[in-house]
Amino acid sequence: MKQKLLILLLLVGFVSANAQIRKIDFEQYDLSNGMHVILHKDNTLPIAAVTLTYHVGSKNEEADRTGFAHFFEHLMFEGSQYIARGEFDKLNQGAGGTNNASTSFDKTFYYQVLPSNQLELGLWMESERLLHLKIDSIGVETQRKVVKEERKQRYDNQPYGSLIEETFKRAYKVYPYKWTPIGSAQYIDQAKLDEFMEFYKHFYVPQNVTLSIAGDIDVAKTRELIQKYFVDIPKGAQEIKKVNVVEPPMTAEIRDTVFDNIQLPLVLQAYRIPAQGTSDFYALDMLGQVLAGGQSSRLYKAVVDKQQKAVNVGSLPFPLEDSGLFIVYGITNVGVSADSLEFALQKEIDKVKTESITEKEFQKLRNRTENDFVNSNSTVLGIAGSLAEYHVYYGDTNLINTEINRYMKVTRDDIKKAANKYLTKENRVVLYYLPKSAKPKS
Repeated sequence: MKQKLLILLLLVGFVSANAQIRKIDFEQYDLSNGMHVILHKDNTLPIAAVTLTYHVGSKNEEADRTGFAHFFEHLMFEGSQYIARGEFDKLNQGAGGTNNASTSFDKTFYYQVLPSNQLELGLWMESERLLHLKIDSIGVETQRKVVKEERKQRYDNQPYGSLIEETFKRAYKVYPYKWTPIGSAQYIDQAKLDEFMEFYKHFYVPQNVTLSIAGDIDVAKTRELIQKYFVDIPKGAQEIKKVNVVEPPMTAEIRDTVFDNIQLPLVLQAYRIPAQGTSDFYALDMLGQVLAGGQSSRLYKAVVDKQQKAVNVGSLPFPLEDSGLFIVYGITNVGVSADSLEFALQKEIDKVKTESITEKEFQKLRNRTENDFVNSNSTVLGIAGSLAEYHVYYGDTNLINTEINRYMKVTRDDIKKAANKYLTKENRVVLYYLPKSAKPKS
């Protein structure tokens, strides 16, 4: 069985040259209960990816119950009326499959990749946990421990582990991006069983999920199976609760220091940027590549290689359904102060604001952007996930074929304008992460 699973994993990671250049065809439709379905046929390999994208993330939580969306990422593997506790993974892997899930600010994503002759099993399993998820005291208490331990290992006890959490809680004052998907162990402890059941009944309903399947499928037969396992699941009785608050623009720099269990200081700048899918977002996304897209990027060459002020640098837009963040950071080299590193980072940021990037840089950037776009859709799992995201976030599934045109429309001047518009002092959070030994004694 291990050999069978290994073969499947190799197939999942296989990149087909033909897949890189061909248009991705798909069909989509709605079931009577509101579930959106997207199907893509690719008979290159005998595997199929079954994905469910629930349009619920940490931003949909209450301020005193953060962590619910991530908690459900775990709870959904507890079992159902007809799948015994702990048997979900065994059923999937016993059929030669692999599965996992992830939670973000805006969505929760579940997937199974299976041999194509096991498609029906995957669909039945997903319909089971949508209709009959087991939410009881045993499962909830088990996952409370799991989630709290995950937080300890990945965030609380990890050097720089609280970085994103500390950044977002300063960058947002009103909008629920001010807390991160990992949530608070305190609130997970306080939540009662019926609160988890209510969250499930509200958000885990057909009209709030997109079922996207890609791979070696017979479309007609797949439609029959979807009808068999999903159409009778009742539509949720409640209107899906939307976030209706507006985050005011930043008007002054927020600067703070966090003392952590680290050896080398870290400097971070986070700028508020517009939502993913906007024209300025594409320009900023490309700017992130210019600044820190690999060892040939500006920050790496100037700050790491030439000045040797940092051992690592990074720059990336944090794409979100509503306003996101553009983050620039560096970890100091031994003996380099945080102030000195910040000055070096700022100097490179100022350069892209005063001078357009070179034509050579721009052509390299366009090539890399196109290559990254193609590679993101080079597996059936990547395709299924992208199809769902384009539908959920943009209402335009065909962006899987056309979004690259939005990137290709970005000019050097657009990148410069976006840098000047958003990478300003009054529109940012600056954090210094310093060793605990540097904390002044009170």
